[in-house]
Amino acid sequence: MSHATERGEDVQQPVVVVMGVSGTGKSTVAGLLAGRLNWDLEEGDDLHPAENVAKMAAGIPLTDDDRWPWLDTVASWIREHELAGRPGVITCSALKRAYRDRLRGPHVVFVHLVGSAELVGNRLTKRVDHYMPPTLLQSQMDTLETPDPDERVLTVDIGRKPAAEADEIVERLGLHPEPRELA
Repeated sequence: MSHATERGEDVQQPVVVVMGVSGTGKSTVAGLLAGRLNWDLEEGDDLHPAENVAKMAAGIPLTDDDRWPWLDTVASWIREHELAGRPGVITCSALKRAYRDRLRGPHVVFVHLVGSAELVGNRLTKRVDHYMPPTLLQSQMDTLETPDPDERVLTVDIGRKPAAEADEIVERLGLHPEPRELA
């Protein structure tokens, strides 16, 4: 519990951006977090324009020009939650600092899921029904700019079960569930 909460002050919980290269488990970990916390969840991949999905499905890496409109849509979801004072969890690769700068806000925290290229590559080859082919992993790893110490980021190793990763995130960030609304 934070000192502000102990004093009875209302402290806004964050919007958590679960980030990392494709195959690190962003969707799985984000889903676990949102479910445990009763927070809104958005799958960032679902916000890509059809043209981006088609390029990635064809094995063509996205350019910055491809990503900016998508990042603006992700940022809009984040801002809506911040302005409403509602916590949330959203997935977004957020590979470059400039992308994270576009998403950053006073109540945004990034959770960077990291693992070896071998582990991530193995996960990608086993994944079904996803438009991102394993052949684009190297492109993503080449694009990734590891978050700097001045960025509000928690780095989590993906070598464990996703539930353990979610537990670590909840504990280290001091997150707590939102009250459930009764129908």
